[in-house]
Amino acid sequence: MTYLAADDTTWPQAIILLGVMVVVIILIGGAFSTFLDLRKAKLVAEQEDSLRQLVRRYEQLAENTLDAQQRSAADLAELRSRATAIEQILRTVE
Repeated sequence: MTYLAADDTTWPQAIILLGVMVVVIILIGGAFSTFLDLRKAKLVAEQEDSLRQLVRRYEQLAENTLDAQQRSAADLAELRSRATAIEQILRTVE
C-alpha cells in the first residue's frame, strides 16, 4: 500500500504550479524590463533637455557677441572718421 500524505501533490497539480510560477516569472521580467525602458527614456529626455538649454545659451551668447562686434565696428568706423577729420585739419594748418 502506498501512503499519500496530505501535502503530497499529484503530477497535474505540480504541472499547474510550475506553469503558474513560469507565468509569474515572465510577468516580473516584463515589468522589470518596462521599468528599465521607462527609466532609460526618462534619462534620454533629461539629456535632451539639458542639450536644448545648452544650445539656447550658446545662441544667446552668439547673439550678444554679434551685437558687441557690431558696436565695436561702429565705434571703430567713427574713430577712423574722426582721425581722418583731424588729419585734414592738421594739413590745412600746416
